[in-house]
Amino acid sequence: MGRNILLLEPFFSGSHRQWCEGFKKYSSHSVDILSLPGRHWKWRMHGGAVSLAEQFNQLEEMPDSIIASSMLDLTTFLALTRKKSVGIPVSIYFHENQLTYPWSPQDRDVKNRRDNHYAFINYASAIAADKIFFNSKYHKDSFLNALPAFLNQFPDKRDKNNIQHIEAKSEVLSLGLDLSRLDEYRVEAKNSVPVILWNHRWEYDKNPEEFFNGLLEIKEKGIAFKLAVLGEQNDVIPPIFNQAEEWFKEEILHWGFTKESGEYASWLWRADILPVTSIQDFFGGSVVEAMYCNCIPLLPDRLAYPEHLSEDLKGTLLYEAGNFSSALEHMLINWDQLRSINTQELVQGYNWKTCIDVYDEKLS
Repeated sequence: MGRNILLLEPFFSGSHRQWCEGFKKYSSHSVDILSLPGRHWKWRMHGGAVSLAEQFNQLEEMPDSIIASSMLDLTTFLALTRKKSVGIPVSIYFHENQLTYPWSPQDRDVKNRRDNHYAFINYASAIAADKIFFNSKYHKDSFLNALPAFLNQFPDKRDKNNIQHIEAKSEVLSLGLDLSRLDEYRVEAKNSVPVILWNHRWEYDKNPEEFFNGLLEIKEKGIAFKLAVLGEQNDVIPPIFNQAEEWFKEEILHWGFTKESGEYASWLWRADILPVTSIQDFFGGSVVEAMYCNCIPLLPDRLAYPEHLSEDLKGTLLYEAGNFSSALEHMLINWDQLRSINTQELVQGYNWKTCIDVYDEKLS
């Protein structure tokens, strides 16, 4: 029998929005979404709960269960809705957390030690939830392992027994993605030289310096490749992108954000190799999308990336810290032997059509 499920998302943008809409589209349950525009993330973590509580209190019919995003201050939301939300099971889905996310060096909150507040919102929300889901094993383990040191910062009454309570109600529920939508844009590309892809945000945590400097070393050795650089851009773009556009003007096939989803998807199918240098990824949605389009990844042996590979491919597609350039060079030189790897079958389990039954069982 179908249930009425309510999703709470104070940052309704990007991967958060896609996840909500994907679950609503494919679920056998009746799913409604209360949301706020995806901007001003710090203010959403402070004030989003107040705004969403007001929306919730105006509902005429109460849901059977509630699923909150990790961007929500769940404790404030439950306090403001206690007359109506009492007795309704509440789970929280961690897309990311502010305890282990690397902050930008330019962020003033780090200098003023205000960054702890956002991590505390995540911590208190986890305590308040009946069930906690993380989008990867790496995410779950890194969050739980970081809690003791986080609580040690405070003067007393650290209540570390809460860590065990959080762990007991935590499990991994890998991110669901609407990968099937990419099928209609499939392109059978036979590139004369490998096309290298960047399809991530143009931000510091994706480590573009290592990516482009590694490509420059390879270019200077005379190894041929082409380059397609996609991804969203914010107001502040790392300077390396301007340098790279000049360095690789002879290799560039595409440069910049693609507004049309079809154009984005076609580039995933046309590209051959996805080298990844990120210093943070709790799941890696853009990596999984490229892998679904049989773009062969070269992944750092850290974060959530090893979870996307079978054991027999880890020795081929993972590289150790400091070995990015040499690993990519080896992949380009041996491309004819590697191009037959089927990466789509590695990530089929994240496709909503494949994983929705698991979601419906766990989130109802």
